[in-house]
Amino acid sequence: MMISRYALEGGCFFSTTRHGGTSKGEYSSFNINEYCGDDAADIAANRRLLCEELCIDEAHLVMPHQTHATIVRQIAEDFVHLPENIRKMILEGVDAVMTDVSGICIGVSTADCIPIIIYDPEHHAVATVHAGWRGTVARIAEKAIKAMALTYHTKAEDLHCVIGPGISLDNFEVGQEVYQEFAEAGFDMDTIAKWQTKWHIDLKECNRQQLVEMGVKPENIEVSNICTVADNQDYFSARKQGINSGRIFTGALLNEE
Repeated sequence: MMISRYALEGGCFFSTTRHGGTSKGEYSSFNINEYCGDDAADIAANRRLLCEELCIDEAHLVMPHQTHATIVRQIAEDFVHLPENIRKMILEGVDAVMTDVSGICIGVSTADCIPIIIYDPEHHAVATVHAGWRGTVARIAEKAIKAMALTYHTKAEDLHCVIGPGISLDNFEVGQEVYQEFAEAGFDMDTIAKWQTKWHIDLKECNRQQLVEMGVKPENIEVSNICTVADNQDYFSARKQGINSGRIFTGALLNEE
């Protein structure tokens, strides 16, 4: 199965698996990320396969070059008509993308970090967010909701969110300095951290709490139980495989209204 779909109405919301593509070795077999060392021909073939699955052309597949920052970029209707080099420039250093345009698939890449889909059914808008531990500490999910409110008049209480496959608390072991950054950022450490010879942090719960603090109803947040380390046979994990490995793509493609 190439993609795993989420049960949100209004579009196609999904995360890719490791299966159904042409990549080899630690990229085996379905990787569409060009920034992790995979063969260009395999990446291109896999992108074509995904676009065929989604019934879009490749210009309508939007994937930023992430840098663990907190930039949220709006993707407007004219984006797909820009030259490829300009599109890449717009997406450089971007860790969250949002759109209200049907037929454009926006998404983020992860391999242990936490992918988040934030969907506003009232304004038919969506954001996809890459929340590694640095982005989580910097509250990128919160910033994405604020950006949607400013751009689309989104109200947090209307949102439906998915927290996708990512590293679990049991497998996310951190040093004291990382623990301290979360503590200094105001997280409730009793609920997100656990001592197991070293500190372990629950990144999914960190981001779930951010969404709730912003006003998202808890019952409207789906949290994946997939741990990329434990479920590495189906999902890429940089911590288990090394950084020269494939990436999961978590995407959102809005239907026509």
